[in-house]
Amino acid sequence: MAEPVYRRVVVKLSGEYLAGPHSFGIDQPTVDRIADDLIAAQKLGIEIAVVVGGGNMVRGVEVSSQGVSRPTGDTMGMLATVMNCLALEAAIQRKGTPAQALSAFVMPEVCELFTRAAAQKSLAEGRIVVLGGGTGNPYFTTDTTAVLRAAEIGAQAVLKATNVDGVYSADPKKDPAAKRFDRLTHSQAIEGSYKVMDATAFALARETSLPIIVFSIAEPGSISAMLQGEGRGTVVAG
Repeated sequence: MAEPVYRRVVVKLSGEYLAGPHSFGIDQPTVDRIADDLIAAQKLGIEIAVVVGGGNMVRGVEVSSQGVSRPTGDTMGMLATVMNCLALEAAIQRKGTPAQALSAFVMPEVCELFTRAAAQKSLAEGRIVVLGGGTGNPYFTTDTTAVLRAAEIGAQAVLKATNVDGVYSADPKKDPAAKRFDRLTHSQAIEGSYKVMDATAFALARETSLPIIVFSIAEPGSISAMLQGEGRGTVVAG
């Protein structure tokens, strides 16, 4: 078995994926499978934090397009991420692994507030840390949140778990001629306007020298495979 490439990472998980085969809500078998993957990756000796999106519940941009202000819509989306975090935290704990949900919002009856110290303490104590509430500010995506949190807690990489096995020149589901990249620089990812992550996330990763690894979460064990340098994906670095 190959040694892990990194020792502390942030996994970015889309909210839409948690809906499983459904168009809305939380699919428990999918959440349980993701929990299994995270636990297996942690057993490799890796400290793992997870940033979860909220698109399976609320997408702030879509809400604001219907007349709600953008800050309000984004806040609704960030609250949706907290619900997803609680579901994932519970699934991990049911399987016998300690987990800690931390939110960018102050909500003591629900979960603890994210601070750099709290996250680092939980990671050092062997918990999988699940981060909700986005950055706590409107206009920033959870992709950007993942890079920000990774920089704050001293992670060595961001793993973008998505529904495609890397970065493509176009949507491979729509364009059979789309080219898949094994490696890109942050600048190339920004200049190419590839939709897998937003430009702000790539720019912050470039500024903080954080590699972003884009891979498909569809196959069980894919997180561990990427961490051991054995999976199929695109590395955005340098």
